[in-house]
Amino acid sequence: MTKLDVPTPHLGGERLLGDTGLTVSPIIAGAAGWRRRDDGSGSDPEETAALVQAMTKDGLVTVIDTANNYGFGASERRVSWALNQVEGAADRLLVQTKADRAPGTDDFSARQMRRSLEESMERLGVDRLPMVYLHDPENTTWELAMDDDGPVAALVAAQQEGLIGGLGISGGPATLLRQFIDTGHFQAVITHNRFTLVDRSADALLTVAADAGLGVLNAAPYGGGVLTRWPRQSTRYAYGEAPLAMLRSIDEIGHICAEAGVPIAAAALQWSLRDPRITGTVVGMERVDDYARTLDLAAMHIDDGLWGEIEAVELDPRTWQDAHEN
Repeated sequence: MTKLDVPTPHLGGERLLGDTGLTVSPIIAGAAGWRRRDDGSGSDPEETAALVQAMTKDGLVTVIDTANNYGFGASERRVSWALNQVEGAADRLLVQTKADRAPGTDDFSARQMRRSLEESMERLGVDRLPMVYLHDPENTTWELAMDDDGPVAALVAAQQEGLIGGLGISGGPATLLRQFIDTGHFQAVITHNRFTLVDRSADALLTVAADAGLGVLNAAPYGGGVLTRWPRQSTRYAYGEAPLAMLRSIDEIGHICAEAGVPIAAAALQWSLRDPRITGTVVGMERVDDYARTLDLAAMHIDDGLWGEIEAVELDPRTWQDAHEN
């Protein structure tokens, strides 16, 4: 594994996650892939344990992000197994999860939220979840979400009972996440694919959340993979085909980075890490190699001149994830 030799401000200590009392590292390990998929892809248990061992030893990435529905529970079970394989890991690493609707449905009822929490506690082998996010509320209506028998009331009640510590909101459309933030119930927010080198859908959300004192986590800084290398090996951004105008912007940024001798992945990751509004950046990792590469990308020097060129690249807001909301 590559060991960081050069200190970087992007990995400088933990930050408070809003007013939860919890601290998080600038980089957070996304555990959606901590499982073996039906097609044979994914990581083996031993690879996950090695990753947890590296995280525990280095202390640079101290948070694992999972969810009830990642792999229909396989991710949470793998997280628990790996933590139990490494001495001290359970004490040194924070596991945050998400409360999900019933698989294959849009059931966000209070009963389902309680079931989701109970499943997560059983899989993770704990009797209390330190940090829980309501996951993907765009799959229900605002009225149902805020109903007395809805997910928000259920999770607030669970927090009051002490079943969960901090309460956050995690989802897609930035405008919707702002509505949930305005209720005052949430202490942190996770946005994904909406604040990257080529998509600024969540820009206003970051400001609102940070100004309100919430913990702000930015997930999927690589836009699902298209920003991990250049020349591009994909035409997909997030969960669909990228518009041609977005691909042109990616290629322009990729060319600028290549001319400067900087991988586009380093710029994509540091675009999130360098933003003072963002508490932590969630990066999918499955193996020690992923972990080492992430740290190397975070440590890479990018001068102000290159950032200026990147910021000067014209973006088309119509290509952004939340363009349909405007």
